[in-house]
Parts: sequence; C-alpha cells; structure tokens
Amino acid sequence: MQIKKRPIRAYVLIHVRAGHAKNVARALSETPGVRSAHACWGVPDVFAYVEVGSERELDSLVMEKIQKMDGVERTDTHIALD
Repeated sequence: MQIKKRPIRAYVLIHVRAGHAKNVARALSETPGVRSAHACWGVPDVFAYVEVGSERELDSLVMEKIQKMDGVERTDTHIALD
C-alpha cells in the first residue's frame, strides 16, 4: 500500500512597492505552484495561495521566485495545517 503524500499548502502575504500590486499578482498567477493570487487594498498588498510537493519546493518558490519579482519588498508565509 502506498501512502499518498499531501501537498504543502501555504498562504503567502506579499508586500510590494506602491503601484506594483496588480503586476505582481498577474505574474504570480502564471507561476507554477501558485494556485491563486490577488492584489488587495490594505496590508499586505497581494495574497497568494500556493501548493507544492515539499518544503524544499516551497522554499524555492518563495525565496527564488516570489521574493525576486520586481516590486516585491517582503513576504510572510503561513503553512496551512489542515
């Protein structure tokens, strides 16, 4: 019997420079692993819901892709428990 591994699901709250929220949300929507991304009023500027196969993939997605996008200043990542 094989145990099916659950994906790691997380919400990434993204703070961006003024005027970049829509562009960041649009770019995130096209990024593998990002299931949805929305520019918002208030803080943070962009919410993203991500699903990846491992913590290493989450690290790569956040540190190597999201944080390096033009306009991104800071991220807060919250891993879902259920």
